[in-house]
Amino acid sequence: MNFFDRLHDRIRTVDSVVSVGLDPDPSRLPDHLQDRDLPRWAFNRRIIDATHEHAAAFKPNAAFYEDPDGWAALEETIAYAHGKDVPVLLDAKRADIGNTTRQYAQLLEKVDAITVNPYMGRDSLQPFLSNEEAGVFVLCRTSNPGGADIQDLELETGEPVYERVAALADLWNENDNVGLVVGATKPEELEELREQVPDLPFLVPGIGAQGGDAEAAVEYGLADGVGLVNSSRGIIFAGENDGEDFARASGQAAKRLKKRLNQYR
Repeated sequence: MNFFDRLHDRIRTVDSVVSVGLDPDPSRLPDHLQDRDLPRWAFNRRIIDATHEHAAAFKPNAAFYEDPDGWAALEETIAYAHGKDVPVLLDAKRADIGNTTRQYAQLLEKVDAITVNPYMGRDSLQPFLSNEEAGVFVLCRTSNPGGADIQDLELETGEPVYERVAALADLWNENDNVGLVVGATKPEELEELREQVPDLPFLVPGIGAQGGDAEAAVEYGLADGVGLVNSSRGIIFAGENDGEDFARASGQAAKRLKKRLNQYR
């Protein structure tokens, strides 16, 4: 089965479209974990234990792991998540050309899906797209304010750049392994993109700390019931002030978000 088939089964198993973002900012980890050999892994393990029954996927962001100990922590995190039967989506936003992008694509040997940046065009993504078993989420409409600097630019056709990206991603979906990253902070754009590409699952960030629209994220983010709605800080740091009992609040936050999203499914 390809990634989206596996994700479909996971969503049905746990009755959830929640993606838990594993972004262990070292400055926010509990004091009692700071002396561990791999504090980020120690933190993630507790979060996974507390949230896996509510998680359709875990989404570590590569930015929090890009040092030797970080990569070691990430490998442990991926293996542990897989041990809980939860797929792992690496938020890496990779793309390049030639040998470089082929090296980046080797990350798919460890994870189930990855985010990619379409700015350099199809050839920069081909090693990812050609992997029939892995999921490829193409950055399309991001939730940060500066995303409009480029994504809103109007082309000669009259369409904004982000709509062209969606159309291209639809064309690139020859292996049924492509989805889009579409932020939840502008629900009207979520709706428009869903109409444009009815068959592509969305990864919808911006729920939680960024205040995205949960109803729109579910209504327009899912394609035949498949898609992911992500929360990172809102879940993993829910118990930031709870000392050694921090993970309990994370589990409760993941459960609340699942229940909230399921109202609209």
